[in-house]
This record gives sequence, structure tokens and C-alpha cells, in this order.
Amino acid sequence: MAGKTYAVLGGGGSFGLHTSKYLLDHADPKKVIAVGRNLPKQDCFTLGIGDGDPRYSYHAYHVNYELDLLMELLDRERPQVIINFTAQGEGAASWKKSWRFFETNCVALAKLSEELMARDWLERFIHIGTSELYGSVDHPATEDTPIKPSSPYAASKVGFDFYLISMNRFLKFPMNIIRPSNAYGPGQQLHRVVPKAIVCGLTGEKLPLQGGGRAEKSYIHNRDLGRAIYLVSEKAPIGTIYNAGPKEPTSIRRVVELCAEALGIPFEQLCEVTGDRLGQDSRYWLDSSAIKRDAGWEPQIGWQEGLAEMVAWGRKYRDELARLPKDFRLRA
Repeated sequence: MAGKTYAVLGGGGSFGLHTSKYLLDHADPKKVIAVGRNLPKQDCFTLGIGDGDPRYSYHAYHVNYELDLLMELLDRERPQVIINFTAQGEGAASWKKSWRFFETNCVALAKLSEELMARDWLERFIHIGTSELYGSVDHPATEDTPIKPSSPYAASKVGFDFYLISMNRFLKFPMNIIRPSNAYGPGQQLHRVVPKAIVCGLTGEKLPLQGGGRAEKSYIHNRDLGRAIYLVSEKAPIGTIYNAGPKEPTSIRRVVELCAEALGIPFEQLCEVTGDRLGQDSRYWLDSSAIKRDAGWEPQIGWQEGLAEMVAWGRKYRDELARLPKDFRLRA
């Protein structure tokens, strides 16, 4: 239905930005209100998304500390659909200061949801969860697969998923949860393997390949994730949970090989093997048949197309990206 107002929380990150762009391009929205904890990032990360479009606006509010200001904005704009990417991310970093992950991913979001329960303008709250809560699997995980988090980050994401399930079941909170596979795309932060590999290849640095890249993960392009969110917002029954990923996982080594091929350089030139990280799951693999059945979604963008875009992005912003750190930095 045309004319809806959407709010994208966590809208300053790569996933939120690409979701905002997908909505602007395909949903015919009245407005897209993006909210992030930071002021807008450099052009190499924002990609000009929303620039000059009167339907789009970006606002910097921190959900942990400025919930009152965030709610003033939401009450003023009255979005029918709220899409929540807000999270303290990165499982590998969550073993230290682990309480910060629960502070944001559980407590702050529970406070937000309780505020939203009292708003009659909200039609649907779509929370972006994580496939990491299933842990390592030897078969495609369905939405009913037992939960086995293997990091404080994943455990904190589990907590809010269960909170939303209870809020919907007993208080009729209009929520959906999407548990996507890893996503990638232009503008992604450089501590993630795909952008890091592309930038390393363009600048002559060596990518540290943890554990030789044996771990297998599932990947979709950011645009495919944005499309999944939009289709769920339009077609899915309230209260349902959906996995969203490709049919098969890909080893990290193979991902790096594909990046090297896209860059036109030898694999050995791109990376060097290092020790594995703490708590590394051996395989993330999703059964996404439910979202295909209910919303008609499946991935459309393959590795060749997606990595060609990544290389074009890296080349466009090469000098700027070369000056930026490539390691995850925990912030409140």
C-alpha cells in the first residue's frame, strides 16, 4: 500500500541504509525516517542514499540514552512500520564488556518496545535478529530449530527475540522477526570479511584469514535483505518469525577466493592464514522456505553480481577507505 511512513532504526549502518534505499525505490513511501546513534558517516559508507529525496530524513539518537528524544520523533512522524536494526553487534568482540551487548540488545530495546505498546499508530514492528542464535548446524536450521547461542552477542539477541515472542503472544504486540544470514554490500564497515578483503586487495595489504577460512557461513546481498524486509512488511502474518538466507552456505575461504577472482588477483596474494577466533561456529545454514511460502522471497543477487559491485565501490573510494581502520571497535 502506497503512502506508508517507515522508520528504520539503526538506519546509519549499511543494512539500514540499503533497506531505506529499497523502500524509497520500491515501496512508494510517504516518508522514510532513518535513525542512528551517529551523525552521518563518510560518503564511502552513506553512498548518497536519500540525498535530495524529500521523503527521506536522518536523525541521530542513541536508543540507550536518548529514548525520550527518539519517542518524540516517532510520535511526531507516526510511522506505521518500524524496522529495527539497532544492536550492539559482532560476536567475536562480545567476550569482553559483554554486558554492553545486553544493555543495548535486550534492555534498551525492551524499553523501546514497551513505549511502542502504547502507540496506536504502529501497525508493525520488524526486528532484525540473527542466524547466529542457532549456533553451528549440520543441516539447514528452521525457525523451530533449538536455540544454541555460542557468544554473548548471540545470547543477547536471543533474549530480545524471546521477549518479542511473549509480547506478541500475550499483549498482541504487532511484531515480526527476521533472522537473516550474513549480509554484505557497498558501504559495509571494514571489519567484515567481504569489504575488508576488497579493500585489502586494492591497497596491497594482506587479509588475515582466521583459521584458514574453514568456517562456513551463509551470505545475501544487502538489497536482497531490504527486499525480504519489505515483503514481510506487506505480506507476512503478524507474529511470525522468518529465516532469510541462501540455499547453501559458503566457506570463508571460498568467499575470499571469490573476492580475489573479482579483483583479478591470486588468492595467495590477497590473504595470510592466522589463528581462529574464540567461539567460531563451524557452519551457519538456514532453511528459508517459510519466507518464500508466506512472502515470496528468495535471494536474487549472486556472488558475481554482488562482488562486482563491491569492487566498483572499493575502487571509487579507494583512497578514503585505505585510511580507515579495519578492526571492530566497541562503542557504547
